[in-house]
Amino acid sequence: MTIRLASVLLALSSADAATPLANLMETTPSSKATLAEQLEELGLIYRNKQNPTLQEFWLLGRYHGQYHDSEGSLGDNNAWEDRRTRFGFQAHMFDRLTLHAQAISGSDFDPDYNGFTELWVRWKFTDAVQLTVGQQKHRFTHDRNISSRYMNYLERAQFTNMMGLDYTPAVTLSGKKGKWEYYSGVFSNAAGRDMWSYFTELNSGWSFLTATTYDFGKLWGTDSTFFYGGYVHSDVNDNATNFTRFEDSVSGALIMTEGPASLMTELTAGFGGERGDGIGLNIQPGVYLTDKLQVVARYQLALADESNGLAAQRRYERPAGLPSGDLYQAAYLGFNYYIAAHRIKLISGIEYARMNDEDVVTASVGFRMFFGPHSAAPFPGNKMLDGIW
Repeated sequence: MTIRLASVLLALSSADAATPLANLMETTPSSKATLAEQLEELGLIYRNKQNPTLQEFWLLGRYHGQYHDSEGSLGDNNAWEDRRTRFGFQAHMFDRLTLHAQAISGSDFDPDYNGFTELWVRWKFTDAVQLTVGQQKHRFTHDRNISSRYMNYLERAQFTNMMGLDYTPAVTLSGKKGKWEYYSGVFSNAAGRDMWSYFTELNSGWSFLTATTYDFGKLWGTDSTFFYGGYVHSDVNDNATNFTRFEDSVSGALIMTEGPASLMTELTAGFGGERGDGIGLNIQPGVYLTDKLQVVARYQLALADESNGLAAQRRYERPAGLPSGDLYQAAYLGFNYYIAAHRIKLISGIEYARMNDEDVVTASVGFRMFFGPHSAAPFPGNKMLDGIW
């Protein structure tokens, strides 16, 4: 049924708007096409570049489910979690306007509706100047910039998650010029289910974000090398729920690929928090053993200048008793299997984490699927590597 639906959506994407739906239903995908190719435009309802009003319309959504088993020196925890469920649409109009809406449910569908992760409108003046207004992602750190659709790991790094980044109302400018890309804007520091109040009251303080990515190309003989750099200043008050950990933060990442191998190294630091300053190192190597099977690893090191300056991961580690501290280390090894590239995949791994003198081991397996348009970012954002040297 899924493949049949994909064939219809593929036919819709290539057909003229006046093509009868009955004719489209007779279209079948090429027997030589992989499942990933057949599902590449899953969610595309309409495409007509010659239509001056509506050029594309997508349905979009994702489901992420996962199981974990954590055992630590202070406790244990295991459970299945319906981690992410989202549904929405994206429309491209007048060759310059994009409308995007994406609602989210709570963890384990409690509640069924839990507000919007994204609810924005974008006007493209040129490739170098695009203005976006509305609820959108706080794109600080490369680790955070990569969509959950393309992540190689069950969760982002401890230091990234500790910073309290979320989706909030914002006004941003972004664009690309040559090898440079930039993203900059002003964000509200709170969001929630009551979208109207968060869009109109704006009484939680604000944060300013600026980030840039540079494409070095085949630097040092690699297939690709990118540098990401970002800075955030956050001015919060008692109503703030977002980016409350530090007043100022900086991050820099180097992302390289060569053949089936990849390596991302990122250093992030935060200053001026109520629990002091902190710094985190995140190293992520990986290699594709085949076109579908990838082995990944990750090493994390975080330090703080206060005894409780670091918080363990909210999922898995804290429920298993891992406390706050000032020295955190974690090592992860996992295998990912791509059934249909990033659109349908299985991820699994085991991670050892230690905070000061306490530790926890977490084994996990997760299912990931999504439909809708892709987003772009340096690896792994929407990109696959060949499983050969």
